[in-house]
Amino acid sequence: MGAQEKSQANSNSMQRVKVYRLNDDGKWDDQGTGHVTVDYLERSEDLGLYVIDEEDSETLLLHRITPDDIYRKQEDTIISWRDPEFSTELALSFQETAGCSYIWDHICNVQRSLQFSTLNSETFHSMNSELRELPAVELSTLPLILKTVSESGIADQMRLTELILNDQDFFQKLMDVFRICEDLENIDGLHMIFKIVRGIILFNNPQIFEKIFGDELIMDVIGSLEYDPEISRVQHHRGFLKEHVVFKEAIPIKDPHVLSKIHQTYRVGYLKDVVLARVLDEATVANLNSIIHANNAVVVSLLKDDNTFIQELFARLRSPTTSAESKKNLVYFLHEFCSLSKSMQMVQQLRLFRDLMNEGIFDIIADILQSQDKKLVLTGYPHSFLESGSKPSAFLCCSAGRNPATRTVG
Repeated sequence: MGAQEKSQANSNSMQRVKVYRLNDDGKWDDQGTGHVTVDYLERSEDLGLYVIDEEDSETLLLHRITPDDIYRKQEDTIISWRDPEFSTELALSFQETAGCSYIWDHICNVQRSLQFSTLNSETFHSMNSELRELPAVELSTLPLILKTVSESGIADQMRLTELILNDQDFFQKLMDVFRICEDLENIDGLHMIFKIVRGIILFNNPQIFEKIFGDELIMDVIGSLEYDPEISRVQHHRGFLKEHVVFKEAIPIKDPHVLSKIHQTYRVGYLKDVVLARVLDEATVANLNSIIHANNAVVVSLLKDDNTFIQELFARLRSPTTSAESKKNLVYFLHEFCSLSKSMQMVQQLRLFRDLMNEGIFDIIADILQSQDKKLVLTGYPHSFLESGSKPSAFLCCSAGRNPATRTVG
């Protein structure tokens, strides 16, 4: 299976749903299982929710997204609403939390667009008269860029987001100016860049996140957030990530896409939990958690499909020449791998555990339970391997040689 096909399979898994309709007796009727997307309605400029039956490709649900506050997100895997066109309660039950968050974010973005388009035309033109184009990104224009970002209302934010996304080099140029300010020890400039980057992150736009969390930019972005004017001393986030977070490969991972996702997951979690923990709102935290969940699902799925990787993992676990420390890291890796497999659909989980049993996972567990290391023994309990769930901020243990709960920066 090619990379594009794998990506499509992961996307389908994330957006797999059951459709429910509330009947006259107050009970939920199962309408079928399919895959949900947000797309334009036929012969219309309106966006809606489509659910296509996974068996016969028939349309299970077609719902026009409205700007009204009718949608509810429940228990991380359910989106429900009262459909005004049919006067009935509908619900989508998602197989994966990442898929639920992904569609929820799309609904919220469509609603913001609809609310934006219904603003009074005269007010709109007045508010956006200075937002026809972005200021040039230079040291001298930082005050103007900051004013544009920090004083923007909802309408301005949407227009500004569009302009930023259309300028392919905006963030690269901003990070170039950041490095110049850092070299010159220009504290005023560094404080302004902090506020600009923080403000743009709080726009909570998935496309912007995709840009700034890429391998080329993310460390500079984190660096720009070291200069918080409300904190008396400069933070050292980059130094912490480079010097104290050790990338420990319990077993070599050769797929660069997997490695990139592992690194990105840890850095996004660090940004969420440490760098901007006191300023992020719930909606932005939810979006960042969605990125982490989706990355975990991609990593586990790609490693699961790599037969050579799984075979080498168990061969090292069984080998008498594997050192005690290496074996301990392999066990922790296998434990985390099983935990994060909860992000996959149930059929894939069952196939994975079948493959793990065929490789001899219970023999490995039996061996662990005889260890003198009490922490390792606790890890080795079968329910710990096969029933542990993953948290939103979870990351593969091979990506860092420390406990994420102890992340602090001085």
